[in-house]
Amino acid sequence: MNYRQFGLLAGGMRWWQIVLIVVIVLLVAAVVALAIYGRKLQKKSEESQAQIREGAQTYSILVIDKKRMRLNEAGLPQVVIDQTPKYMRRAKVPVVKAKVGPKVMSLISDEKIYDLIPVKKEVKAVMNGIYIIDVKGARGGLETKPEKKGFFGRLRDKAIKARDELAENNAKDSKKKKK
Repeated sequence: MNYRQFGLLAGGMRWWQIVLIVVIVLLVAAVVALAIYGRKLQKKSEESQAQIREGAQTYSILVIDKKRMRLNEAGLPQVVIDQTPKYMRRAKVPVVKAKVGPKVMSLISDEKIYDLIPVKKEVKAVMNGIYIIDVKGARGGLETKPEKKGFFGRLRDKAIKARDELAENNAKDSKKKKK
């Protein structure tokens, strides 16, 4: 029997089936490799966070200003700029200008807490070197900004508000009719 005549390879499989199987095997191998690599990166990140927290101290600081800017524009010490990789020097980082004791310093904040830091207020900051890890309010609590709502969240809120107003108007109308 001539397999080529029917578009079959030896074994009864068509050529596109073999290509499909090879592509699926390669995709599965890539997913497994990425999962292993991701686990390694996560473990490395957790270890570095533990080291950062280990040497942290609490300082009372007065926040003067905060901005997102490039490292070389932030006014950080030259040693810090030299130690960062070249690709990170152009990336914007959260920089906080604060008065720590008698000195005014430029500090780098953690991305997670950058939005919590109030400007022109005194806070207690957990720091390791020039890196702010955590912030607590010195006098009273910190103001947390409400989360931004997406398009559908705002639309839902408008619908609920309109429904409530309509129910209120219907209630007023029914009271007027009874009188």
